[in-house]
Amino acid sequence: FTEDELITFFNACDTLHTRNGINGDIRKITVPVLFRLLYSSGMRTTEVRLLRNEDVNLENGVVNIRFSKGFNQHFIVLHDSMLKLMKVYDFAISKLVPDRTYFFPTNADKGLSDRWITYFFRKLWDQSSRAYATAYELRHNYAIENINNWIGEGLGEQMKLLALSKSMGHSDME
Repeated sequence: FTEDELITFFNACDTLHTRNGINGDIRKITVPVLFRLLYSSGMRTTEVRLLRNEDVNLENGVVNIRFSKGFNQHFIVLHDSMLKLMKVYDFAISKLVPDRTYFFPTNADKGLSDRWITYFFRKLWDQSSRAYATAYELRHNYAIENINNWIGEGLGEQMKLLALSKSMGHSDME
């Protein structure tokens, strides 16, 4: 993604127009946080949609990914800015869906569907770019940005790659 595409996309997330009512309120506060979490963490879309409230530690910023590809449980540490945003979201969503099971719930306290993520990503992405993209590519962008930031840092790329691979829930470096 280009920087301009991402700025425009996240602006579209922040200014999402929804219908009135609880579903609209949930969407309005969920969309900006969910897509920023995908962008900033390298999580799979399935991991985010099935993320349970109990697996998000807002005290220390650690997320337990229990429902992953191939039963590969792993943990991610949130960036401070993402942790702050998730705390604000948690406070707001708790008023709409108290005692929820999922961190990003529907009004019936179900996990979001893959179609839900695809629909909102397409709707907002099409406002920011003519290029084709999917929500899953935010995960790819996370990996690429991390690897590109290592250029010129000297030795240790193998260890960094291993850490990146594990944080993204890969079972091996390949």
